Amino acid sequence: MTATLFRELTEAVQRYLDLMHDCDVARFDAVFYPTVQLHGYRSGRMQCWPAAEYKAILAARKSPKSQGAPRDESILLIDFASATQALVKVRLRINSDLFVDHLTYHRIDGSWLITSKGYHLESEGR
Repeated sequence: MTATLFRELTEAVQRYLDLMHDCDVARFDAVFYPTVQLHGYRSGRMQCWPAAEYKAILAARKSPKSQGAPRDESILLIDFASATQALVKVRLRINSDLFVDHLTYHRIDGSWLITSKGYHLESEGR
């Protein structure tokens, strides 16, 4: 992939990480495609949230930023399938929980947007 595509994708990943930290849903549509679905296990049950439901969850969440939580995040993998599709694996802390997210990105109308998110709760804070 070109250096430009790589830079644009890493900037998109940073927008995602920023959104997870501050929960400012005014930027939700700049991160997620409208048909995105999120899947993962919580409390032993598979959860699936469409975009609108996940946006409402973020809007209601006490953001790590508002609680003064330090940022703990890293990009573990970037894998380009093409100039318009990539998989990104990140690890991030949201308050006391540590997640590993697999984010499918598509480049749509010049912007990298998440079209699918699979998350794993690596450790749950108590």
